[in-house]
Amino acid sequence: MRVDKEIRIIIFKVFFFVVVFAYVIRIFSMQILSGDIHLSRAQNISRRTYIIPAQRGEIFDRNFTRPLVINRDSFAVSITTAEVPRNMLDDVIELTAEILGISSSDIIARLPRQYFQLFHPVEIASNVSMNTVSALAERKHILPGISWHIKPVRSYVDVGSLSHILGYVGDISREDLISLHNLGYQQGDVIGQTGVERQYDLLLRGRQGWETRTVDSRGRRIPGRENIVVPPEMGRNLVLTIDADLQLLAEKALGPQIGTAIIMRPATGEVLAMVSYPWFDPNIFTYGDNAAFRILAEDPSRPFLNRAIQSSYPPASTFKIIMSAAILAGNVFQPDQTILCQGMIRFGGRDWHCWHRAGHGRLNLTGAFAQSCNIYYMVLGRDNLGVENIASASRSFALGVTSGIDLPGEVAGFVPTPQWKERRFHERWVLGDTMNMSIGQGYLLVTPLQMCNIVSMIINDGKIFRPHVLKEVRDPVTGAVEYATVPEVIFESDLDPSIFEAIRSDMRAVVTQGTAQFPLNMRTVQIAGKTGTAEIGLPDRWHSWFTAFAPYDAVDPNEKIVVTVLVEASEFQIWRATLASAIIFQGYFANQSYEEAVRALGFHHLLGN
Repeated sequence: MRVDKEIRIIIFKVFFFVVVFAYVIRIFSMQILSGDIHLSRAQNISRRTYIIPAQRGEIFDRNFTRPLVINRDSFAVSITTAEVPRNMLDDVIELTAEILGISSSDIIARLPRQYFQLFHPVEIASNVSMNTVSALAERKHILPGISWHIKPVRSYVDVGSLSHILGYVGDISREDLISLHNLGYQQGDVIGQTGVERQYDLLLRGRQGWETRTVDSRGRRIPGRENIVVPPEMGRNLVLTIDADLQLLAEKALGPQIGTAIIMRPATGEVLAMVSYPWFDPNIFTYGDNAAFRILAEDPSRPFLNRAIQSSYPPASTFKIIMSAAILAGNVFQPDQTILCQGMIRFGGRDWHCWHRAGHGRLNLTGAFAQSCNIYYMVLGRDNLGVENIASASRSFALGVTSGIDLPGEVAGFVPTPQWKERRFHERWVLGDTMNMSIGQGYLLVTPLQMCNIVSMIINDGKIFRPHVLKEVRDPVTGAVEYATVPEVIFESDLDPSIFEAIRSDMRAVVTQGTAQFPLNMRTVQIAGKTGTAEIGLPDRWHSWFTAFAPYDAVDPNEKIVVTVLVEASEFQIWRATLASAIIFQGYFANQSYEEAVRALGFHHLLGN
C-alpha cells in the first residue's frame, strides 16, 4: 500500500512539472518569440476610431459671387455617462436639458443603454449657440461628463424662392442607409433631402476624417499613447446656372400667387430662374423648428412642392403650339383654309364654346393661333387630325416623359390614348375626348418645365437640350473649375425646319395682333408667345398660362430666353401669367429691377401688392 502511494505521488509530481513546463514554454513563445504580433493585436483591440465630419461644400449663383448656401459655426453638446456618478446622473441630465432648452426625455431618448457604462460621448444637441456653451462651461464643476465641440451647420442665405432648387439637409434615414451604405454613408450622417442638396450630395458631402485613440476596456483614453488623426476633406463647391437677380425678379413678378415661373436658355438648357410659390425657409431644418415644419407640412397649398417640375396641369391653349405643328406636318388641312367660328358649335348633345362667345368669324391657321380660337382647333382635331395623330405629335415634342433635369422628383405629365382610357375607366374614347384634347383640356397634362422645352424646340428647329441647374463644380480651396456642365441634346425632331419657322411667326402674331397684344407688345424687346387659360371645373377660377421667347428677331440663339409662367386657379386674374411674363422680359432686357420694370410698363397698381 505504501509503495502504491509513493508511486501515485511521483506520478502527480511528474504531471505537475509537465504542466508547469508547458505553460512556461507557451508564455515564453507568446511574450518573446511572438511578442510583436500579440502586442499589435492588443493595441488594435484597444484602439477606437472616431469620425471627424467633413464640412459640406458651399453653393453659389452663376456668377460665383453670391453665396446661396454656406456653413455657419456652431456647437454640438455630448454626454459621456460613464463619467457621471450614478447618484448625479438624473440631476446632470435635468440641468443640461434646462440650459439647452430641451426636455430631459429628449436627452434620455438619445442615450442607448449600452453606452451608460462606457466612456463614449453621445451627441445630445446640435446647432448650439456660443451663449449656451458658455452657460454650460460656467457650471462645468456640477456637470461632469458634459462636453462640446465645434460642428458647422448649414445656413441658407436670403434663400426665398430658391428653397425648392437648393433643398435642405437632414439626418440619414434607415431607407437611405440601406441603399447608400456601399457609397460610404453611415448611421448619423447628414444627407441632402431635396433639391441640389440631394442631387449632388456625393459632391457636397466631402470626405470624412477620423481619429484613432488608444483606450482601455471601458473606453477611457490611455495617457502617453499617440493618437492618429486624418483630417476631413471639405466637399466641392457648386456653382449653379441660377442668376440670383433674375430669381428675385421672377419671384416678385409672380407675386403671392400659387404657381411657378421659369426662365431658361433654350440654346443650352440652363435654368436661369425657377420660382415656385409658396416656398419655405430651409433654415427651419437647421434650427430644428418642429412647430414651423408642422405648419408647413399641413398647409393645403403644399409649400414643399416644386410646381415647376413636380406638378402637371392641363396646358389649355398653349397646346395649340403642338396642334399647329401637327396640322402643318400632317398636311391634313391647308394653313390658308378657313373655318367659321360663331362662338359655339353643337356636337354630341352639348354646346362647345369658344372663349370669345361672340365668335371670331372665319379664321385661317395663323389667325386661329393668334386669337386662340377653340372652335378652329376642336373641329380640326375631331375631323382632320384624330386622337392618334394628336398623341403622336405630343410625344414628338417630348411630352409624357421626364426631361432628366438635375433636380429630384420630376414628374412626366401625361399623354392620353384611347387604349389608356379603356383600361383606366372601361369606357370607349369618344370624339368629345378628342375635341377636349385638341384645346389642351381633358386628360392631357404637362409640367411647366415641359412647356419651356416645347418652346425651346420651336426656337432650336427641333432640338431640346437637357434642362440643368448645375453650371460648375469648383475646388473649395483654390476655386479652380473641376467640372463644367456641357449642353446635351436629349431630343431631336425630324420635322421640317420650315414648320418651326411658321410657328415662331404665329407666336409673334399672338403678341402683335392676338390675345397677348397687351401688355407684351413692348418697345424694349420683340416677344413671341402663347397664352392659355385652363378650366378646372370652377366657374370663377382658371389656371393662367403664358409661355414665350425673346428676342424674336435675334439671330444668335444664345441671346434668346424662354419664359413660362403658370398661376394656379386664378380668381378673376386670367391674365396674371401674362403680366408676370411682361415684367420678367422688361426687367431682363432693360436690366431693370422689379420695381423699375413695373414702372416702365405702367403697372403701378402692382407696386401695392
